[in-house]
Amino acid sequence: MALALIQAGFGMLDTTPNPRVGCVIVKDQRIIGAGFTQPPGGNHAEIQAMADAAARGHDVRGATVYVTLEPCSHFGRTPPCADALIRAGVARVVAAIADPNPMVAGQGLARLQAAGIEVSCGLLEEEARDINIGFLHRMRTGRPWVRMKSAASLDGKTALHNGVSQWITGQAARDDGHIWRARACAIMAGIGTIQKDDAQLTVRAIETPRQPRRIVIDSKLIVSPEARVIQGGNTWVFTATDDRDKRAALEAEGAEVILLANEQGKVDLPGLMRELGQRQINELHVEAGARLNGALLREGCVDELLVYLAPSLIGDGRNMFELPPLEDLSGKIGIRFHEVKQVGADLRILARFE
Repeated sequence: MALALIQAGFGMLDTTPNPRVGCVIVKDQRIIGAGFTQPPGGNHAEIQAMADAAARGHDVRGATVYVTLEPCSHFGRTPPCADALIRAGVARVVAAIADPNPMVAGQGLARLQAAGIEVSCGLLEEEARDINIGFLHRMRTGRPWVRMKSAASLDGKTALHNGVSQWITGQAARDDGHIWRARACAIMAGIGTIQKDDAQLTVRAIETPRQPRRIVIDSKLIVSPEARVIQGGNTWVFTATDDRDKRAALEAEGAEVILLANEQGKVDLPGLMRELGQRQINELHVEAGARLNGALLREGCVDELLVYLAPSLIGDGRNMFELPPLEDLSGKIGIRFHEVKQVGADLRILARFE
């Protein structure tokens, strides 16, 4: 199963909106085939692994199949993998986790079992959940897993008091941040970040087979059609302003403008998350300023913090989040550390909300 998880990782960047799945087939205590899910429309991991076994001259009848997610039981872009395993005559299927997709939800394992195949589920479950945290979250809640990235000094400042921020963290941390960008389905920022940096919201530090969708939060619809984030399309602009002329100018550059206002005349952030879930966004990577970061936190729209801390102190400066002051510690937002790792000279902290 550990090898199947490594296989799943090979599809980290391009299986979206499908889950990242790996499969290893074992017979007579030997690995005879392995594979991972291909980009949408391509083979799922089980089919890839069986094809690999066949290419090596192996017969999978009577074999044990280790797969990181329950085999699918429905017709989508491809036929059900459970049926393919039954036809192949495998003897045993070990899944790391059940698939919460309502179109599967245990039916894949049940179909295998009904065909006389031995099944089990739960091996290396936590590791399998982490690799598909966005897909699993969207299936359960209808919204993406939201990861908020920030880079700061050890005293929690993202920029000097005058706004200068390049560069607080080192090159290794900045490159690592692009790895996290690449695995996301979409990268989101607010209009302040777009205007300040003319941000592109693209993956540049590493090679990637797919650029994530770009999302701009712009309540007043003031983003320029000439902004780099608009150029080349692949951008959704969420706004609270219904301005036909501005909309037409942005759409002429290939952007999609979505009106989604709350009662305060701002973009409805919880509604945005539901909309992104419907648009099959599994993982949303947020790189925004303190104001939008704070609003997302206050609205309960963040699942995970990805924070890079530099070994430096810069004194008075810009904060990571704009949050109201507390009168009592009982009002604090609870977080638990999931992983702490040194990247170059900096610390990378992955923290999840309780």
